[in-house]
Amino acid sequence: MTAVATRIGTRASDLARTQAGTVADALTAVGLACELVPMTSDGDKTRASLASLGGTGVFAAGLRTALLDGRCDAVVHSLKDLPTTPHPGLTVVATPTREDPRDALCARDGLTLAELPAGARIGTGSPRRAAQLRTRRPDVEVVDIRGNVGTRLSFVTGGELDAVVLAAAGLHRLGLDDVVTEHLNLTDWPTAPGQGVLAVEIRHEDAARDQLPLMRALATIHDDAAWVCAQAERSVLATLEAGCAAPVAAYAELDSAGSTGTGNTLMLHAVAYRPGGGDQVDHRISGAVVDGADAVALGAEAARHLLDAGASAWIHD
Repeated sequence: MTAVATRIGTRASDLARTQAGTVADALTAVGLACELVPMTSDGDKTRASLASLGGTGVFAAGLRTALLDGRCDAVVHSLKDLPTTPHPGLTVVATPTREDPRDALCARDGLTLAELPAGARIGTGSPRRAAQLRTRRPDVEVVDIRGNVGTRLSFVTGGELDAVVLAAAGLHRLGLDDVVTEHLNLTDWPTAPGQGVLAVEIRHEDAARDQLPLMRALATIHDDAAWVCAQAERSVLATLEAGCAAPVAAYAELDSAGSTGTGNTLMLHAVAYRPGGGDQVDHRISGAVVDGADAVALGAEAARHLLDAGASAWIHD
């Protein structure tokens, strides 16, 4: 008798399907039959700016509805696309090993950000990246763009833009490393909370069933280090009460991941940028973490330092 496949919900874009496919392949490798269920989210149906859409939750809402309705058994998100507030009835139970968290510049003629000429047109749909560009290079023109990875890259190959900034993780997963002309250093260019991390979300009632084949399989692909670091980063956003339209970056790493990713020193860098560029407040903090609660506390402390430094006016402008 053929086993019933576990249905994995995903956005229908090439990148989302590729990401969900890596999760499905990993689950299949440990004996769980899977099939992808592609869906088109409301955020995929418009070219309006990300800020005007009311938050990254617009990309997750349709998947979450389908999961609650029983049209799939689990969904795969880019963690940076999930609001920091848990969704009623659902829970994230697995975060596979983090992919490259850096941003990547994809420019004409192999140019780096420093080499692009004054007046160069650089595209991004991220308010955070836009603020970083305006802070680092106030002499360039930042152009708001939407679309999938291929569409964004075509703006450069077609000559409409001189460069675009994209997540290195997505480019790597799509096998497009050769289009990157510069990986932007995390030390002075931290990225979105959770960037490079995938999140597998399921229904509460299924998460409570430890012996469910899906739960047993997900436990084998979960990486505590990715989860703990993402918890700290997302705690910065939650404490700031900031969404995707806020120009906020946060990046955390453990000094030694170990077998569980906990019980080590976590180092966190959080930054809030003036939307128009030219100014920023940042805070670096480190502390011992034993579990996700410690990471959340560390992120909250970093966020309070940003607020004390005046970040609230920029975030809620």
